[in-house]
Formats: sequence, C-alpha cells, structure tokens
Amino acid sequence: LFIFPPLGPGILTRTLLNAGVKVVALESNTAFLPNLQSLENSLDGQLKVVYADFFRLDPLVTGAVKPPAMCSDELFETMGVAAVPWKAGVPLKVFGILPQKKERNLLWRLLFSLYECSSIYRYGRVELNIFISEKAYKVLTGKPGDARAYQALTVLWQVGCEIQLLHMEPWSSFVTNLKNGGLAIPRSVWLPNDHLCLVRLTPQKNLFTGGLKPTNSSAFIFMVKQCLAKPKSRLTDRLNSWSLNNGGKLLRALEIPKDAQIRSLYPEDYRRLFEALQNSNMFPETWFHDEVMESIRNVN
Repeated sequence: LFIFPPLGPGILTRTLLNAGVKVVALESNTAFLPNLQSLENSLDGQLKVVYADFFRLDPLVTGAVKPPAMCSDELFETMGVAAVPWKAGVPLKVFGILPQKKERNLLWRLLFSLYECSSIYRYGRVELNIFISEKAYKVLTGKPGDARAYQALTVLWQVGCEIQLLHMEPWSSFVTNLKNGGLAIPRSVWLPNDHLCLVRLTPQKNLFTGGLKPTNSSAFIFMVKQCLAKPKSRLTDRLNSWSLNNGGKLLRALEIPKDAQIRSLYPEDYRRLFEALQNSNMFPETWFHDEVMESIRNVN
C-alpha cells in the first residue's frame, strides 16, 4: 500500500495508519519530508517514507533517473513487494489524488501501462483508489449513446477495470486559498463537476483471456480511439475505411447491426470486434503502427 502525492494535511494517511494499515508514502516535495520522516520514526515500521513522485515512475529517458522520478522496480524492491501472476489476488493498493491539470493525460498513461502490463502492472493487478474530478468519473462510467461522456477512455477503462465509486466529496473540502497552493475547481460546461470522487479501479482478472494480450493491446487501444474519433458515424463506414471487404459478414457474426452507430456499441462489443478481427487475420495492424507509437509517445 502506498500514498501519493501529499494529500493536504495528511488526513487520509493518518486514517490508514490509525486503522493499522502498513503504509508507504511517496512524497515529491522536499519541504514536507522532515515531518513525514519524523512520523515514520515514531511508528515502529508501520510507515515508510520515500522521496519519489508516483506520476514520474518509469519516465521515458535515457541514463540515470533523478529523484523524485523513480523506476517502479526500485520502488517495489524498496517496499518488499514481489510480482504475482495476473490472475492472482491484488498485490498492492494505491491511494492518492490525481493532479487536476494533468488528470486526463495521467488516466491515459495509466491505461497504457495497464494494457501493456508495464510499470506498476508488471507486478500484477494493482488496485488504484484515487480521487478524480466528477467530470472524469462521469467519463469513466459513461453509457453507450451518451454524446458527451461516452469516449475512448470510457470504453478502455470499462474493459480493463472494475470501476467502483467509494465516496463523493464537495470541492469545498479541498479548495483553499489558491495563493497557498489550494486546488482550483476545473470548469465543466457539459458534465457535472461539483465533487471529487474517490474511485476504485481494480484490473479485470480475465482481461487477457481470448485474443487480447499485452503484446497487441496497443493496437486495441488505437482501434477504439480511431472508432470514437467520429462517434456519430456507422461502424461499417469505419471498417470500410480500413479496407475490410468482409466487414458486413463480420458484424453479422458478432450480431452487431450493420447500421450501428459507433457510440452505440458497448465496451465489450469493441473487445469482441477486436478479437474477431485478430482471429480472422483481417486487421492490418501494420497500417497504423506509426500512429500507435506516436500515440504512446504523446501520452508519456
């Protein structure tokens, strides 16, 4: 279990410690380290403080990694946590809050790590318990047909994880004087954003059964992004754009109406479509290999 980043006055950290939980706290601000280290020394091993930034784990750089950036294998060795098989239990629980300015980009980066079994997910089905904006929560739990909330992020997180809302807290509990480092409330026109939402993201045990594997997951991610780039279009039009002459036959086999709009498909429909394309050898992954790699670079 570890905490990231500094959570205000440390209420969550102290709550977990009072519950008897063993905590590894990642702190990227050197100004807060002395107090945390003093607390660490008084708790007889229940708290371990590490100078690191969770959001800068495994940076795409050459050469030595400079703190507070850190490699996940070094962090997990420090914590004494070993990798477990994907279908085993949850090896680690993470609690924290996503920085609002980077929220969407970080959700994408975590998503790539999840599907590729890289970074923290090399150690198994790591459970995230994170505060995100209500707007982001509405996107992650969007329903087919929702013009605003149903996005590529929706499909990919719902395929990849069980999503559970644990708590909703008004922004007023977090917002302080902005000059003193308080959180600014991100404005949202189309989706409600009156709360921060504590959400549990638990990777699906059966994520990599069937044709979806870590080795081809980037192609699956890009397929979903390509489809939902034009959510009002028909799925048959998208298949035709990939020069798939047997697209209609494929949809009939999947029992998907030939005139189905892209945003009307359920997340599991996208997975079934991808696996069917894999099995039929119709999916020309090499056509957009460069686009996949560019997408990964942009996210990182």
